[in-house]
Amino acid sequence: MNYQVHPSAYIDEGCQIGNGTKIWHFSHIMSGCIVGENCNIGQNVVISPQVVLGNNVKIQNNVSVYTGVVCEDDVFLGPSMVFTNVINPRSHVSRKDEYQSTIIRKGASIGANATIVCGNEIGQYALIGAGTVVTKPVKPYALIVGNPSTQIGWVSEYGHRLSFDEDGLAVCPETKQEYKLENDFVTRIK
Repeated sequence: MNYQVHPSAYIDEGCQIGNGTKIWHFSHIMSGCIVGENCNIGQNVVISPQVVLGNNVKIQNNVSVYTGVVCEDDVFLGPSMVFTNVINPRSHVSRKDEYQSTIIRKGASIGANATIVCGNEIGQYALIGAGTVVTKPVKPYALIVGNPSTQIGWVSEYGHRLSFDEDGLAVCPETKQEYKLENDFVTRIK
């Protein structure tokens, strides 16, 4: 075992957990999930069956990651944020065959107490503000806030707000990486 597990955590048989991962107090990693290398799974986190977490995923306290969720490398999930996996849940109706996929692309960050409604994709390096309710797909590098979610700008891979000039170019102030805005879609060019 090349990962760290607090004695109060439960790890079911049939999980794959990568080297260097840390799993903290009262968390439960369920069978059939894949957790990458160097992940940090906070206190009171549940990772449901068939969930896939890439490398270096950080999950803060009190998050349930339900079946159907895929987080690529370098994803950040803030404290008490919420995923769903069924659009119309009812206690008396089993809808396990209706779980929808939610994909969180590389480097995206989701703030504390945000809710991600299932069936949506969060684009790479997107930044979802605390308390936001995401009800539709999010573009790469988008800065999203509110209920329902609204895009208010663009961010760099380091989370700095980008200001585009008349040619659609922006530079991250920290890294000097360059970005291009074209047809309401951002790409990193250097």
